Amino acid sequence: MWPDRRFLDLVGLDHPIVQAPMVGPRGQLAAAVSTAGALGSLACAALNAEQVRSEVAAIRLNTDRPFNLNFFCHAPAAADPAREAAWLQRVTPYYREFGLDPAAPVAMANRAPFDEAMCAVVEDLRPALVSFHFGLPEAALLRRVRDAGCLVVSSATTVREARWLEERGVDAIIAQGADAGGHRGMFLTDAVESQVGTFSLVPQVVDAVRVPVIAAGGIADARGIAAALMLGASAVQIGTAYLLCPEAGISAVHLAALRAARDEDTALTNVFTGRPARGLVNRALAELGPVSADAPAFPSAAVALQPLRQRAEAGGSGDFSPLWSGQAASLARETGAADLTTRLADDASRMLRIRG
Repeated sequence: MWPDRRFLDLVGLDHPIVQAPMVGPRGQLAAAVSTAGALGSLACAALNAEQVRSEVAAIRLNTDRPFNLNFFCHAPAAADPAREAAWLQRVTPYYREFGLDPAAPVAMANRAPFDEAMCAVVEDLRPALVSFHFGLPEAALLRRVRDAGCLVVSSATTVREARWLEERGVDAIIAQGADAGGHRGMFLTDAVESQVGTFSLVPQVVDAVRVPVIAAGGIADARGIAAALMLGASAVQIGTAYLLCPEAGISAVHLAALRAARDEDTALTNVFTGRPARGLVNRALAELGPVSADAPAFPSAAVALQPLRQRAEAGGSGDFSPLWSGQAASLARETGAADLTTRLADDASRMLRIRG
């Protein structure tokens, strides 16, 4: 049925679809997608060890199918108090507008890279697959993940990054095009202006590596799946379309923004976290960026915006929220995650049979 079954057979899937790991949605979404025969994913970058264990327990209560745990593996930036203070000063007028105290302490979710503690969690939980963003962790940790019996996947935004990952033994590579929502997985380049679109990147990565390639970015319907597979991908990764599923549980302001999104409504920005990411244009993105040299290194830029985000969202506004979205949000349809998965797979399969 599918042109390249390598990734499906490697993981044990029915459908060549990976639900993108996205900060916000928890195990309910991953379980629904995995139960439907695709690969559900849990983003762990904003969770602590106990939260990861709890979410995995919930996933396993609902499915015995394979699932993916995803981690960031960025190099932590050195503290830069002067730059962080300047960034806070830049957004202070917004604090005054909302009647907030810029000197008040800010509680933030974890954004630590994959480390010894999380590696121990992986060794204990032994998910079928572990994926990484921003490269790979140090060799000793990666070896422990493999010894736990987990497949290893990571994202590449260029052919050079894909070759680097293959040289280090990954089992598959996510070719993340510039169309994709959320953080760019770039790790061998910081030239965001030259990032390649999905349907230009995928065939070049396929030609450059021997391992299965997963196409990611701007894929939200069966046409995108069929096109990616025709270009040589073994599977596709879909994020934004799953955000409209009730199991995603995203904020009301994010859901409203996605419902209204058009093709030209996203931009790459660093103002929310300090790293380039694609999201829907809102007040913060437009007035502070979209790309600002003032934003502190990842993830410190988020700290100054967090109180503004909380206050705005409490009033029903997404003006200061990171409304992550790919470029094909308008193609997404609201339905349950299992129904979306099976419908996309069936429709894509039908298209490929007609094409054949």
